[in-house]
Amino acid sequence: MSGNGNGAATAEENGPKMRVIRVGTRKSQLARIQTDSVVAMLKAFYPGLQFEIVAMSTTGDKILDTALSKIGEKSLFTKELEHALEKNEVDLVVHSLKDLPTVLPPGFTIGAVCKRENPYDAVVFHPKFVGKTLETLPEKSVVGTSSLRRAAQLQRKFPHLEFKSIRGNLNTRLRKLDELQEFSAIILAAAGLQRMGWQHRVGQILHPEECMYAVGQEGGCSVPVAVHTAMKDGQLYLTGGVWSLDGSDSMQETMQATIRVTAQHEDGPEDDPQLVGITARSIPREAQLAAENLGISLASLLLNKGAKNILDVARQLNDAH
Repeated sequence: MSGNGNGAATAEENGPKMRVIRVGTRKSQLARIQTDSVVAMLKAFYPGLQFEIVAMSTTGDKILDTALSKIGEKSLFTKELEHALEKNEVDLVVHSLKDLPTVLPPGFTIGAVCKRENPYDAVVFHPKFVGKTLETLPEKSVVGTSSLRRAAQLQRKFPHLEFKSIRGNLNTRLRKLDELQEFSAIILAAAGLQRMGWQHRVGQILHPEECMYAVGQEGGCSVPVAVHTAMKDGQLYLTGGVWSLDGSDSMQETMQATIRVTAQHEDGPEDDPQLVGITARSIPREAQLAAENLGISLASLLLNKGAKNILDVARQLNDAH
């Protein structure tokens, strides 16, 4: 990352040495695009710093012949980057939020969450089915997805279709769709397709009544749990659901909480280990906690109504297959 032109480079060489921040990322093209966008934001805030991107492969990138939910390894797409952080080989890492483990390793924190992209899932069709929707695909058409969450919901909604695991990064999955005759369509995160500049391949956007998204979208693969959120008149509405693997059994509930957000309120870092280091420029602490407690309350309601049993059976069936 030298300066623009010889003069800038020479000035840097003669002046005080710029501090280098090492940013860890996965090697996939989408991960690099996401990391580049984060680095661009950081550069705007800290023009006196230099950023070096360190790309590496993760377990999830290497094991491509097995469904994500079958690998049985936690932190599939983060472990190698976590190790690099622990060993001080990088200073920070950029992840998709859905790839993070539910509980972060000791001493780690989420330093920032960028503004959410389109959270919905998208359908990309084989060229011969362009113009179709999932509903109008022929009987027994095969749809590829790496996510139990998507497959369970869509199997329930579209019983005439078959859902099969498809692995690999976005480039690989699109190539499998187009070149093999196995899949009529595949389901991908709309945000990923937008970031790659492939909006033109989106044949259908799946709305919450068809497929709710993952907590911390875009994605979340190994458990058939999904949510949908909406803000209206100071009320945050949260709908959550769980499904059996084939979608035949499901449970959904909606709860709401009042979220008062005063303009230009800025919270500094807190001692709370879950929020340490996060500065929300326009969201007061009470609103963050109200939203967090809404999620906890909804999860408790679903569990009390029997969601745990649905998920336990789903896990057992997934492990057995």
